[in-house]
Amino acid sequence: MNATGSEAGNGTDDRTGDRTGGSTGTALVTGAGGGIGAAVARALSEAGAAVAVVDRDAAAAEATAADLPGPALALPADVTDAAAVERAVERAEDELGPLGVLVNVAGILRPGPALELTEQDWAATLAVNATGVFHVSRAVARRMVPRRRGAIVTVASNAARVPRTHLAAYAASKAAAVQFTKCLGLELAEHGIRCNVVSPGSTDTAMQRDLWPDPDEGLRSALAGDPAAYRTGIPLGRIAAPEDVARAVRFLASDEARHITLHDLYVDGGASLRG
Repeated sequence: MNATGSEAGNGTDDRTGDRTGGSTGTALVTGAGGGIGAAVARALSEAGAAVAVVDRDAAAAEATAADLPGPALALPADVTDAAAVERAVERAEDELGPLGVLVNVAGILRPGPALELTEQDWAATLAVNATGVFHVSRAVARRMVPRRRGAIVTVASNAARVPRTHLAAYAASKAAAVQFTKCLGLELAEHGIRCNVVSPGSTDTAMQRDLWPDPDEGLRSALAGDPAAYRTGIPLGRIAAPEDVARAVRFLASDEARHITLHDLYVDGGASLRG
């Protein structure tokens, strides 16, 4: 889910026209080698942005970048490595132009009962899903501040708010990413930079399907709910496509959302019964 260009989030700019910030805008999307990240990259590219595609899988990043309709640059990098992140962000700006949008999508899932989680699984989940958001947001925001414009969107999960069995590490990491993004947004508001969150529910990605030993039963359970796991179903009766999440990200990164910051937009078909 990527989005706009160099004008995104500039609260002093009343221009309409291209609401993604213009064809010269640059967006950086992490975890863009597949799933939601790739869908975000495409959505932003179709909106006119040049897109820096960041993923620790170099081949996946290259494949996404090659498939985009506009200017794109594949940047293999591990978001848990602060130095690698800094190099990737610097290269993105050098080769594509000043970053107007950042979308944090990179994430991992290590499911299992809380009492059986290993220290390694806990640490790895927090390192990617929370510390990775910190590393990339810090590197990009430091460059946005002098320009006094920009939009940052973090893709979290409805599990950040709703407890889930066997997802303790994932839920905790996403809750940390949500609160970090909101705190960052509070500090950056005076610089004209907006920070928002998109929280999907069950979405048809490889990560989601890895949770389903039986795909048919897994989909049925996601739609109908599972009382034994204290999980409601999806009121809209359908699982999200990555593009559903990407469109929400694109909106929050665009000038159409220029007066929205510190917001957490749930894209879960009503599954969290969020009031």
